[in-house]
Amino acid sequence: MSKELFQKAQEFIYQFYEETRQTKEQADRRLSMIFDEIESTGTYTQLQEELAYGSKLAWRNSNRCIGRFFWETLQVIDKRLCNTEEEVAKALFEHIKLATNSGKIKPFITVFPSNESDTTFRIWNHQLIRYAGYDTKDGILGDSSSIEFTKKCIELGWEPTYSHFDILPLVIQKNNEEPKWFTIPTELIVEVEIEHPEYTWFKELQLKWYGIPIIADMKMEIGGLIYEAAPFNGWYMGTEIGARNLADEDRYNQLPIIAELLELNIRSNASLWKDRALIELNLAVMHSFRRAGVSIVDHHTAAEQFKQFETKERKHKREVTGDWTWLIPPLSPATTHIFHKPYKNVSKSPNFYYQHKPY
Repeated sequence: MSKELFQKAQEFIYQFYEETRQTKEQADRRLSMIFDEIESTGTYTQLQEELAYGSKLAWRNSNRCIGRFFWETLQVIDKRLCNTEEEVAKALFEHIKLATNSGKIKPFITVFPSNESDTTFRIWNHQLIRYAGYDTKDGILGDSSSIEFTKKCIELGWEPTYSHFDILPLVIQKNNEEPKWFTIPTELIVEVEIEHPEYTWFKELQLKWYGIPIIADMKMEIGGLIYEAAPFNGWYMGTEIGARNLADEDRYNQLPIIAELLELNIRSNASLWKDRALIELNLAVMHSFRRAGVSIVDHHTAAEQFKQFETKERKHKREVTGDWTWLIPPLSPATTHIFHKPYKNVSKSPNFYYQHKPY
């Protein structure tokens, strides 16, 4: 029998039963069943309530996430019985629809078979909804962070339209078989056109972004079991789009264009043109999402919510761990309490982890 697996299962089960106010005797009875199952099969299957709570704990323990105040609201879809790529694709479409919720975004996670199962899956996408990127003779077109994956999609037979905002297909791999790709139905995708509350010329930039970030390439560990396909989502913090995706020089690099339209002096860093353009871009993102009725949070509110999370965790005598470099927002970080606090970047279980690309 795998002693290490049983030990991890034991740690999780005791935590689960304690936090859900069940008795140690109940936990011991469950562990006895798990012990017998591991001894006879080499692994065990988590009950739905264990999977659901473990998924929430994985969010609560995510050191890089500023949105953990809402960890208890996570809704878990159990798709561990999926056997085909088509079933997985259907489940992912369902996730997108339910989580998007016509713009009133809800936190969801869809969990597919663990790596102990006979049939396992990997989702090749970084996010379920993501823009393509092309390295052309005239320069980068679209999202440069997607160039490698976009090439793989084209090799698999996907036909691009070569625009700045092509939605990539879902790519799903069963075991070690050839992956299959699936086009996301257009009606499931919510995109927000970016405009500014004051500058009418902003619309001429023809910027937009998809409404929901659904991370798809991380693995989740609960009680020693690894779920390599477990896409999950919250909602966007405005700076993710306005201070990174659309602003970074190696992404959509919009700051120089916006600064020129603002008639700022881009020849001198001392003019702080980047800062001023950054503010207007982020203001436009927040304005546009709210106008479109799509959930989004500004970085100041997100930091305040994280402070509430810290307070609540202290009441339960739980230490809040965190990766400070990720928790501070990329815009005006010193205006948040997070900037002035140290956090232990220690990994707790259950949790989400990065994994090697399957391609």
